[in-house]
Amino acid sequence: MNRFSEKDWKLFRSKISGWQEAYMEKLNQEYIELLSGGGNASDRFWALEKRIREDKKDCGVQCRMSRANLLFILVSLLNEGAITFDDLEGFSDDLKDTLRHLAGK
Repeated sequence: MNRFSEKDWKLFRSKISGWQEAYMEKLNQEYIELLSGGGNASDRFWALEKRIREDKKDCGVQCRMSRANLLFILVSLLNEGAITFDDLEGFSDDLKDTLRHLAGK
């Protein structure tokens, strides 16, 4: 597996909390829409509970921070829609090229 620079790792660590906050804000808005919909209150409640149970597994919500997981985390964030390739400004070209290949984009 490719090794990436210390600069990439430091940049990732500086950005991950902001990416996660933005992703969770997006999820919160989706939850509000779900709760504001029609139907039975109990159906909306249980749909929300199921959705939160699934969403909390996303890297956009929580992830195990380790340099060894850097690629996995970034690919997951891209696939979840928590970040886009535009958010990778400042990362090395090697890292971005590898992510494009892994993410199929």
